[in-house]
Amino acid sequence: MAEQGLTHLHALLAPHFLEVLGGFDCAGEPDFPDWAQSLVLLGPAEPGFWPHLQRQPEWNGPDPVDTWSRRVIGRIACELGGKARFPFGGPPWHPFYAWALRTGQIWDSPVRLLVHRHQGLMVSMRGALILRDKIAWPGATRPCDSCAQPCLSACPATALTGAGYDVPACHQFLDQPAGADCLGAGCHVRRACPVSQGYARLPEQSAYHMGRFHKAG
Repeated sequence: MAEQGLTHLHALLAPHFLEVLGGFDCAGEPDFPDWAQSLVLLGPAEPGFWPHLQRQPEWNGPDPVDTWSRRVIGRIACELGGKARFPFGGPPWHPFYAWALRTGQIWDSPVRLLVHRHQGLMVSMRGALILRDKIAWPGATRPCDSCAQPCLSACPATALTGAGYDVPACHQFLDQPAGADCLGAGCHVRRACPVSQGYARLPEQSAYHMGRFHKAG
C-alpha cells in the first residue's frame, strides 16, 4: 500500500470517524500471517466520533463501543483483504501497548500512559488492521521531550505520577466527593497534557470511560 493506498484507507475510515494512529512493518514476523506486510492502529477521529457512535445501532446494547468497533473495523479489514485485531475480547490479549510503541507515533509518557503525537494522553485504540501491503511511515517527535510535563503533578489523588499508577488509590479517590470532577470530565492527568488539550475529545466521552473503569474496579 503506497501513498495512494493509504489515502484509500483514510477514505474508508472517515465515514466512521476513525483515523490512523500509526503502524509498522510486520513482514516475516512469527506472530503475524505469512502474507502480512503492515499493522495499522486505529483510533477515534475528533471532532465527531462520540456523537457518531451514539447514533449507531450498537449504542443501546451491551458494550456498545467494543461491539461497534468489532463490526466496523472487521468489515474494513475484510474489504482490504486483511485481518482485524482488537484490544478487548481476550484472553488471549494482543500486545497493543507494545505495538503502539513500535509505531514511532505513540510513546511512553512520563506517567507511563501512552501519548500520541496529536491526541496526547487522550489516545485510545479501537482496533488494528493487518494488511497485505507495505506502508511507508513518516517520522515524528515525542511531544514530551519539549514539554513542561504537567502530567507528573496533575493527579489530585497522587495516584498517577512518574512513580507509576496506584489503581486502588485512584478508585478510592473516585468514591469521594473530590473525585466527581475526574468522573464527570475525565482524568486530570490526561487533561493536563498540552497535546490532549488540542484534541477535541468531548468530556462526555471521557466521563463514559471513567465510569466504566471505576465500575469495573
